[in-house]
Amino acid sequence: MAASASSFAANKFLQPINSTRSIDNNNKKTLLGNQLKDSSFFLGSAKKLYMKKSFSSQNSKSRSNGVFAVSEVVKDKKLNTDSSLSNLLITKDEGLELYEDMVLGRAFEDMCAQMYYRGKMFGFVHLYNGQEAVSTGFIRLLKKEDSVVSTYRDHVHALSKGVPARQVMSELFGKTTGCCRGQGGSMHMFSKEHNVLGGFAFIGEGIPVATGAAFTSKYRREVMKEADCDHVTMAFFGDGTCNNGQFFECLNMAALWKLPIIFVVENNLWAIGMSHLRSTSDPEIWKKGPAFGMPGVHVDGMDVLKVREVAKEAVARARRGDGPTLVECETYRFRGHSLADPDELRDPAEKNHYAARDPISALKKYMFENNLASEAELKAIDKKIDELVEEAVEFADESPHPVRSQLLENVFADPKGFGIGPDGRYRCEDPKFTEGTAHV
Repeated sequence: MAASASSFAANKFLQPINSTRSIDNNNKKTLLGNQLKDSSFFLGSAKKLYMKKSFSSQNSKSRSNGVFAVSEVVKDKKLNTDSSLSNLLITKDEGLELYEDMVLGRAFEDMCAQMYYRGKMFGFVHLYNGQEAVSTGFIRLLKKEDSVVSTYRDHVHALSKGVPARQVMSELFGKTTGCCRGQGGSMHMFSKEHNVLGGFAFIGEGIPVATGAAFTSKYRREVMKEADCDHVTMAFFGDGTCNNGQFFECLNMAALWKLPIIFVVENNLWAIGMSHLRSTSDPEIWKKGPAFGMPGVHVDGMDVLKVREVAKEAVARARRGDGPTLVECETYRFRGHSLADPDELRDPAEKNHYAARDPISALKKYMFENNLASEAELKAIDKKIDELVEEAVEFADESPHPVRSQLLENVFADPKGFGIGPDGRYRCEDPKFTEGTAHV
């Protein structure tokens, strides 16, 4: 490797490179036009906003400095087909592991869509299709003791962290065999065993939790003198969250205390139906890292190998005690905001552009070109995952619903309070409770 994770330094994150993403003030073009001519153009398109007018001088100025490279590792390791095995970013085993995890995420979410429309799931269900490179590239590098904090788009994060597919599917079905015994549902995946500290329905809600988890790791190591506690935390959130107060407050706290945390922005360019360009004064979120004294990184979130190289450096930095990193992954969701969203706001040309950059197809192409896998091997993985997801659905469908007495568990702790009676039994077991006539 041109540079190893152990030699990572913060200033590597801010090496400028020449990029066609910068805007030529003498030849202003529409954002969509730039995007379609350059597959790496930053921040997609916003045809409805920009097609009928040129960039303002303010927008031109904000883009004039170009985009900064992620690190020397990614810059020096160009993904080309004639590189020798010693220069490859992954081994065969690593490639197969990445591919399997990404295919699992995609197949699972596709099945969720089917089950939702068949009435097996209720409420809002937000799918992760298209963003698999981010979850796989980051989470598969973690140890079991490391923590992950997610958002309402959390199914695949849980799968990448090792939560069994049958537990995640059962949770979506609202069954007792789910990872939260059916009480969390789609937006609230949690697993103590796998240190998945929850999906959170409100944006920004999980960032303080992740910051607290990172503080716990640092406290255990430095105050409790647990020398082997090098656990790190990853906080995942979207571009729409990055204008919220919790984001800035936690960046400050993490940098101030040098917490072992990686803030991962999954910038899929849209906050429900709001274009990122329309809602943010400076659309380059990674710049907010250096403002708080931590490295800020932009990476192509549709390329699992680039994401993985960045993640390796950021994780190693956190484990060494060098503090937090902010990583902006430019990605794209292939479905609407949720399964209740008809997805009519995004331009078809934009969706087609990113569909052509499918991260699973890109990894498959890389592995074929570098003789890391045969078509038969990848088809075997596809078949394995299809069977796994089918089994998860059967398991969830056959599992029992929670009993009524479970209703108020994990809500109240005071034996004299609302949830548990003096006899230690849950008040919801009293028939009068549901009638509203029980004495409280």
